[in-house]
Amino acid sequence: MADKLIVSSSPHIRSGVTTRKIMLDVILALTPAAIASVIIFGFKALVLIVCSVASCVLSEYVCRKVMKRENTIGDLSAVVTGILIAFNVPVGVSPFIVIFGGIAAIVVVKQMFGGIGQNFVNPALTARIIMMSSFPAPMSSWNTPFYYLHQTDAVTTASPLGILKEGSSGTMPTLLNMFVGVRAGCLGETCAIALILGGIYLVVRKVISPAIPLSYVGTVAVISLIAGRNVLFDILAGGLLLGAIFMATDYATSPINLKGKIVFAVGAGVITMLIRLFGQLPEGVSFSIILMNLLVPHIERLTRPLAFGKERVKNEN
Repeated sequence: MADKLIVSSSPHIRSGVTTRKIMLDVILALTPAAIASVIIFGFKALVLIVCSVASCVLSEYVCRKVMKRENTIGDLSAVVTGILIAFNVPVGVSPFIVIFGGIAAIVVVKQMFGGIGQNFVNPALTARIIMMSSFPAPMSSWNTPFYYLHQTDAVTTASPLGILKEGSSGTMPTLLNMFVGVRAGCLGETCAIALILGGIYLVVRKVISPAIPLSYVGTVAVISLIAGRNVLFDILAGGLLLGAIFMATDYATSPINLKGKIVFAVGAGVITMLIRLFGQLPEGVSFSIILMNLLVPHIERLTRPLAFGKERVKNEN
């Protein structure tokens, strides 16, 4: 009997990779930075991470129930969002602030646009901007590393970028201290070595392409060099590595093809340095990535590769 021709809809090539497996890899990649945050800032860091994750998971569960949609908390994307939100706040904030941020990220940014893959901006970064606008004082108050070992629990200081931007009082950390995380900053952004290890893990596992992190950091380095600043300082200070590795590479809010990824990352790097050099805020990573998220549809349209054998139409005007 002759074999029958089987006709089916795409996709024709299937993979064992699932959203849950990808998110589990991201959680594993974030673990070194989470451990570093607890060591550097104390048990309060773990409390904030747990509260943020719980807020995101519960918000997604309730929101999907209310919307009468299939529940998706099992894909672990809400867990990743919760960790990233906690990584973007200082240790001194109230747990209620990160809970508020988790609800905003999941309900407003993610679920109201259809759920995972449908949001057009990064939920964690949008939540950070919302929290910065709603609670500016606690979101810009930085505790010194290992403050919990002191007799008082209110040892505050300025972040490295804040010291540079405003000329405020405070001792500038050495590059070595910034590399290992002994500096003021948000929970997950201070320990550069932990973030780099997580990024290498994701690249090796082929969860992310190195194009966006390398292009983003490289653009910041080049502009920093042209501006006469310390290149390593600009790379290690602020949330550049956290944003470049874990948030600019978000599948739903970044371009698909290589050329688009590079354009996206270079744009984010340029905006980041423009804010750092000329803006009122000392940091620009969150706003730069969000702005480039909004431009992703246009970037993909302009950088879309041609089908094999098709010529690009020339504009005769």
